[in-house]
Amino acid sequence: MIGAKTQEAAPHLGGGDEVHKAPRSLRVVGARAFAPLVLLLLCLAVFLPGQMSVPPLDRDEPRFTQATKQMVQSGDYVNIKFLDERRNKKPVGIYWLQAGMTKLTGYGAEAPIWVYRLVSVLGATLAVLFTYWACMAFMSSPAAFTSAAFVALTFILTTESRLAKTDAMLLATVVLAQGALARIWLARAKDTFSRWIYPLVFWIALGAGTLIKGPIILMVSGFTVAGLCLFKREVAWLRRLRPILGLLLLLAIVLPWLVAIYIATDGGFFADSIGRDMLGKVATGQESHGAPPLTHLAASWVLFWPLSAFLLLALPGIWRERKTDAIVFAASWLVPTWIVFELVSTKLPHYTMPALPAVALAVCFVLIHKLELPKRAGLYWAATLLLALVPVLVAVGSVALPIFVNAWPSPPGVIIAVIGALFGLIAAREMKRRHVFKAFWPAAASSIFMLFGFWAFVGPALEPIWLSPRLVTQIEAATSCEKPQVITVGFNEPSYVFLLNSDITLGNASAAAEFLNDDAGDGCRVATVESKYAVQFEDAARHLGVKLEKAGAVSGLNINGGDQLTIGVYVNGG
Repeated sequence: MIGAKTQEAAPHLGGGDEVHKAPRSLRVVGARAFAPLVLLLLCLAVFLPGQMSVPPLDRDEPRFTQATKQMVQSGDYVNIKFLDERRNKKPVGIYWLQAGMTKLTGYGAEAPIWVYRLVSVLGATLAVLFTYWACMAFMSSPAAFTSAAFVALTFILTTESRLAKTDAMLLATVVLAQGALARIWLARAKDTFSRWIYPLVFWIALGAGTLIKGPIILMVSGFTVAGLCLFKREVAWLRRLRPILGLLLLLAIVLPWLVAIYIATDGGFFADSIGRDMLGKVATGQESHGAPPLTHLAASWVLFWPLSAFLLLALPGIWRERKTDAIVFAASWLVPTWIVFELVSTKLPHYTMPALPAVALAVCFVLIHKLELPKRAGLYWAATLLLALVPVLVAVGSVALPIFVNAWPSPPGVIIAVIGALFGLIAAREMKRRHVFKAFWPAAASSIFMLFGFWAFVGPALEPIWLSPRLVTQIEAATSCEKPQVITVGFNEPSYVFLLNSDITLGNASAAAEFLNDDAGDGCRVATVESKYAVQFEDAARHLGVKLEKAGAVSGLNINGGDQLTIGVYVNGG
């Protein structure tokens, strides 16, 4: 139980003669009766702002949503396609979930981007609630509550909750599997029902995670199982996993679609997804995302904020408690998975997210459940600096970023970001005074305000980077057709394809001129041409006798590559 400890009972407490204990507010809010509801409300506060106002973020998000849209339009729920190309990269699970959400909301194939994002909101929320459940296997409810709250507040999960792709839902399946695995390993099941239900949950979670993002979940849970066997030098507990029946259940979940996609693509899906995508990322940095080892470690201090600041304080205690069940489980979960991602050539910020709950488990087990705080002043100073620096930089960025992209800063966004920075400074002040638990609430408030300010106001106000929605608006103004036919030259971002909601062709300058030359006279054909191809396009149109009419143009910064672009919108004016 959380409570006061005497100096003799807590030899590892820091801060001189002060006796540390978790604040009463944390013990009340984190009680079993309130914790799940509070966590749910926290998830709504940090995951929902900006879902409707932020346009599709290139490139991965609209690739997923466009492929889902085409599934719904065609009724083909086996093949995955982006326009006419097979998208043989990730399994079908996330597309099925997104397609189900479009139908559940009644939008169907015409669903706006926020409908697709609801799957990620659900995944992120489940990941937080499952973190609480998983941590409850090792520690008190207030400590488990704090672990889950830290996961919800991190920059990386709040970002993934706003991207309609695999990673938030993958995290939910990973944490569900790990929570069941923890209970199987600890042999806490006291009745026949529990001895069967936890293995059932474990294998179902593995199957669902495999359908969402392939072998990642198998790697995480597999490494955890191996680590537990190695640390404890025991393998007899593996029988409690019900491995034979479990493998059969796993195959029953994933095999039907694997067989169907093998037949539909004549094996091409596996050649592309395993050979080109997965193994390609291991060997080389795909799409300019290569980076050296330890890049993930360096980035995690920001991506896992504010948890990362408290991790600094927990490190000595984690080492002291390294033989306890909680730390052994967290280390088996975290260390091998992290090493693999550091060694993989391609590095993206979200890759290490499946290890995030393991960090939260270790930190809160030491700081809140065991009430172990360090004595070294340097750790408090480092945590203080980290708590203050990140929100201050976000507040400065809310002004600097719009200016950098030639946009006006959003006044509400700046004000809210500054409030977030002030809470961050309050948290830093408490940390400097070694009031570790008092620093939690202002740190949480800082994260909430920063996220709300950026996603609800600052991000949507960065108009120059939102080329695709502005280009679609220009096309709608250029023609009275409900669904004009469009050819694009030089600007092929997936967000443009998704938002256009029309027949679109990716072509070159000559093809665009011929496309307009074949206009039936109804004005339903539009060409969008990036400026560096404009002269060639105009020459080709002149040669064909096409009288071009430039209906408008859009200029701005393409965040993929950082190039300033100007895209003209043309129709046949003859």
